Amino acid sequence: MALEAPSQLAFALGAGLFGLCVGSFLNVAIHRYGRTDQTVNHPRRSYCPHCNHTLGWTENLPLASFLMQGGRCRHCRAPISWRYPLVEVLNAGLWLLAAWLAGPQQWPLAAVHCTALSALLVATFVDLDHFEIPDGVSIGGMLVAPLASALVPALHAESLIARSAAGPHGEIGWWEAGLASLAGIAVGAGVLWLIGKLGKLAFGKEAMGFGDVKLLGAAGGFVGPGGAMVALMLASCLGAVVGVANVLRFAALSSGRARRRGRGAELARALRVGRMCGSYIPFGPALAVGIGIALLAWNELAGWIGSRA
Repeated sequence: MALEAPSQLAFALGAGLFGLCVGSFLNVAIHRYGRTDQTVNHPRRSYCPHCNHTLGWTENLPLASFLMQGGRCRHCRAPISWRYPLVEVLNAGLWLLAAWLAGPQQWPLAAVHCTALSALLVATFVDLDHFEIPDGVSIGGMLVAPLASALVPALHAESLIARSAAGPHGEIGWWEAGLASLAGIAVGAGVLWLIGKLGKLAFGKEAMGFGDVKLLGAAGGFVGPGGAMVALMLASCLGAVVGVANVLRFAALSSGRARRRGRGAELARALRVGRMCGSYIPFGPALAVGIGIALLAWNELAGWIGSRA
């Protein structure tokens, strides 16, 4: 055990460092999404969004350049958004955690987890900016998941469908994992699509964006049907907490504005304004958090649920 710990630590630290570099690329993908004159590959060099100065390599070092330049462009001294180092640090931390949990012996599993977590990070920030989830993440995930599952059956080691298909010998191979992946895509997308339809019938308006439907379908391909449902449950709880907090925040802002204008603070009106403003919160980020938890801790969650079933 004493010999394995340094190897596992080195593996995790190496993954975290590489994840920091990948985070810089994720920033490019997030920033350029939806821009008709730009793609991830064009222009090839990063630039300052304020003065269009093309960044040299010393200005483009993940996290280090931001710290060395005091959070400002070296050319025009305009402030650099904190989102850039945040994305890089988050991706580094997620890769470090995924590598630590999987261990060097399960490096293929760690590689799949790291890739999926980076995709979720892109989906989160794009959804916050544009209220949509990139098809490259959702549809792309649905296409990649069965192949990744067949190549790395350990993704579905705790999937009930995969274990049932494995039979008495209990060894989960490529087709059992692939079957669990396809079932997860169908259940993840199908359940959320059904919730959206029922919500539209109940409230008379769209209750669920189709991007969320596709994202949970892609997630199901990596975590199986049970994992997709756990991810949805976790996302719903987180979304409810954030939604209520946001409604109260906007209600407090509305009430304070009314007082400053010499009007009495009307609680009902403040709550109505808070509910209207607070409703414009994308579900994708909460869904991404739920998927990430299910992806990294599905074995533990499955054991916990099984012990209480």
